[in-house]
Amino acid sequence: MKISTILVACGAGIATSTIVAQRVESLLKENKIRAELIQCTISEVGSLQSNADLIISTTLLPKVYETPTIVATSYITGVGMEKIDQQILDLLKSE
Repeated sequence: MKISTILVACGAGIATSTIVAQRVESLLKENKIRAELIQCTISEVGSLQSNADLIISTTLLPKVYETPTIVATSYITGVGMEKIDQQILDLLKSE
């Protein structure tokens, strides 16, 4: 089984990306999906995205990447989290 690589990005690569990473880790564990999560800053995404299967950010990204992206602001606000969960699962299961 393939182990996906997921970038979890926020402005500083610490606070909100940690909240999102914890939510994503739980989601993946519940659904028996193996993945490596890499927390980073928004500015690091460009140099890391070529090895990633998915980019999850806490804010809009400054450009469009070839790697699928999800803006997971819902994980911070608590509104619409199930929709983001499903998007992540759909993308990872389609690989």
